[in-house]
Amino acid sequence: MANFWELVAHPVTSEKAVRLIESENKLIFRMKSLKTTQAEIKKAFEEEFKVKAEKVNTLIDRKGTKKAVIKLKPEFPAGDIGVKLGII
Repeated sequence: MANFWELVAHPVTSEKAVRLIESENKLIFRMKSLKTTQAEIKKAFEEEFKVKAEKVNTLIDRKGTKKAVIKLKPEFPAGDIGVKLGII
């Protein structure tokens, strides 16, 4: 299994991403490869941050890069991870 930071290029720090952290307990990351699966992202994220993810959605934007939207379970606040990453 790959390390989480080997899969991720960087966290998304837009205003919308910060709003999702605060309101919906979600984090957004830009991925390095289009071939990374949702299951790989979820497992690597949970191992890296020692939290449980409720679900992972992925999308490919107009620039041709893959983004992962990770929704955390309610007992794990996304704001804490956002602070660790320097997003908030």
